[in-house]
Amino acid sequence: MSAKLKGLTIQFLPYAEIESLDSNARIRKLLEVILKGKVIILQGRLKPEEETRLIGDTMIMVGKVKGFKGIELAVIAPNAEERSMMSKMKHGIANMLVGQTDAITVIGPASVIKEMKKDPRKLEVFMSGK
Repeated sequence: MSAKLKGLTIQFLPYAEIESLDSNARIRKLLEVILKGKVIILQGRLKPEEETRLIGDTMIMVGKVKGFKGIELAVIAPNAEERSMMSKMKHGIANMLVGQTDAITVIGPASVIKEMKKDPRKLEVFMSGK
């Protein structure tokens, strides 16, 4: 009799992989990974309306997709108040051109991520095995 090992998969997703996609395709790509039980570490962050849509779409799926309990999502980004005026201008221009790539977004199934604790300088993610 063999025992099947269950593991946790964390997938790093560079912003460049979703940069050229429209909002629908970005959300679809993220959902495909999440529905496989993987945790995503995304370089950058989604637009606020994309985050809202992703959460809304997953809430609809709860109860309809077997074993799916929703998602946990957290973003950690540098504190804009701590930057000099010149730095704020440079980051503002860069964000307009390529999106906010200096942030990190963690997204994963609620069945894997039990809790996220965020303070201004760090993000703690507590996970459980399946």
